[in-house]
This record gives sequence, C-alpha cells and structure tokens, in this order.
Amino acid sequence: MNVRSLRGIRNRVRVYYSDAIAQHGPVPLGVDWSSTASQYLRLLQLLRLCDFEQAFSLNDFGCGYGALLDYLKLHHCRARIAYRGIDVSSAMIAAAGKRWDKRPQTTFVVGSRCIKSADYTIASGVFNLRLGHPVAAWEAYVEHILRDLSAHSRVGFAVNFMLPRPGAQTEPELYRTSMRRWVMFCRDELGGSVTPVTRYGLREFTLLVRTRRG
Repeated sequence: MNVRSLRGIRNRVRVYYSDAIAQHGPVPLGVDWSSTASQYLRLLQLLRLCDFEQAFSLNDFGCGYGALLDYLKLHHCRARIAYRGIDVSSAMIAAAGKRWDKRPQTTFVVGSRCIKSADYTIASGVFNLRLGHPVAAWEAYVEHILRDLSAHSRVGFAVNFMLPRPGAQTEPELYRTSMRRWVMFCRDELGGSVTPVTRYGLREFTLLVRTRRG
C-alpha cells in the first residue's frame, strides 16, 4: 500500500473517532461500541492471550479513552501490567490521559504504529469500520497494521474481526470477513501460531497470535 493511500485512510479514521468522542464523551458510544457489556465481552476474548500470573507489558493499539484499563481494574486489579495506549486520535488520547493520569506504569501516545515493543499487544475493533474504502484498500491497511503488531509483540498479539451475515451484503461503512482469510495471513505471512476464538455471543471472531519470539 502506498504512503498516500495509507495516510488517507488514517486521516478518515482519525476524524471519525475524534468526532465520536466529541459527541458522546468517554463512554462506549464514544468509540462506536453499543454497550459496556459487549465491549467487555470482546476484551475478555482478547485477553485470553495474556498470562496474568506474571508481570507483563501491554500495548493497547486503538486504545480510545482507555476502556481496557477500566476492565483490568475490575477483573484483574492485582495484575502487574505496564500499559501503553496508542491511538490515531489526539482527542481520544487526551481523554484517556485525563482519566488515567494517576495510574502507575501507564503511558498514552498519539500514533498509528506501536513504535515500542511489549510482551503483548491487543487491538479491539480497529478493523471494523472501513468508512466506504474499497475492500482491497482496507485489507492492505489491515495487513500493514498486523505486521506492525507482530513486529512489536514479544509473546503475541490479539485482534478481532466481524463475520459476514448470511445472505446479506456487507455494509459499505463496515468490514466483515471470513476467519480463514486472516488466520492464513497471521500464520503464513507473519509466522505466528494462531488460535481462533469464536461463539462467544457476538457475530465476530478473535485471533490469538503467538509470535516466533513467544
């Protein structure tokens, strides 16, 4: 994917989510989720990758206003986690920093790449909204992000995607995909060991990808 196309997609994503949090504030709708319950259900699947018995570092790519930290505080309050949130929207990062400025070992940065490595990286919902971009262009964008997540995850990374609806066309604003497409990419192109997670009550799937370094 050329730099100009990549920049164009990033800019549209940045504007969309900056507008969302300006309209709704630091709540699920502010990151385009329908509810806290569905948001937490997704995080539960993604975090299956992590070993909470050990201290670890975590990149939260597309962190939004830091909802993952709410979940960790509720369900893993004793876990020793050095957290780094990355988001393309400066408005999201400003909201996250304001909410979590007292939490130790917590950093938020504006960016479209992880930049620094961590033991684990998770990305929740960052591939779902293609905003009318052609599928081929969006998939090239997804591949670009997945390569970065893999390169900056010492043990592994976890991502989720929406599944197609039987007998229905995919909405122009959304990206729905078969699981096989991305299992094969993470395995064959990135060299990861892939564990799919399905049937958790949402029309989507989660991929837990162990890297060669893990």
